Amino acid sequence: MALSDIFREVEEEVRRERFEQIWKQYGDYIIAAVALIVIAIAGFELWQRYEENQKLKASETFIAAQQLAIAGNLNQASAAFAVVAKDAPDGYAKMARLSQAGVLEISGQRSEALMVFKSIAKDDDGLIGDVARLRGGWILAVDGPRADMDSLLAPLTDPTSPWRSSAREIIAYADFHAGHSAKAQKEFQDVADDKDASQTLRRRCGAMATFLKNGGMTNYGKVPPLPAPASPTNPAPSSDNPSVPAP
Repeated sequence: MALSDIFREVEEEVRRERFEQIWKQYGDYIIAAVALIVIAIAGFELWQRYEENQKLKASETFIAAQQLAIAGNLNQASAAFAVVAKDAPDGYAKMARLSQAGVLEISGQRSEALMVFKSIAKDDDGLIGDVARLRGGWILAVDGPRADMDSLLAPLTDPTSPWRSSAREIIAYADFHAGHSAKAQKEFQDVADDKDASQTLRRRCGAMATFLKNGGMTNYGKVPPLPAPASPTNPAPSSDNPSVPAP
């Protein structure tokens, strides 16, 4: 046997003895740590499956609620969206609340819809919250009070907000609805001239600005009534009958 082989066997024996000592001293801890890792992995996989099942269930209920709304069953749709908002994972819950508020608004329950929109805006500072602010802003543009609308839209009027032009359109419409035509015309024109606004929004606001510039809702008087149709007892107007003006 070569000398190198003898040293190798000795080295392996030393390693084996060290391993046995370490195992005797820490074996229970190692087993417990491995068990915890296995349990944690299994628990995580079970939680993922539960989350997927919850999302699938929420998706099915959400789609069913949408179909009820499309079919015109607004009360049933509102109730279905409420169920999703209560029981579904966060993303579906927020979308359900937004949809429920939309259904309430369509069905004429504008004050109830506004309450939901405000609640969403308070709870969410992302995309869904911004959409809720805009939807609530349109309700307040008509129903007021103006201070509530300004407060709700304030985060969106910041120059850095991607919704700034949409918020300015609502403000312009609120002024138009309140009878401040000159102010509204300028506000609509400012949005129409804003190169950062979408093309559709610019065209819409430009049309409103032109409408107001040309008189808007100005009352030009009453249209004279049409003459009664001719009949044997009511002859048609002619120049031979000086008491009846000719057409």
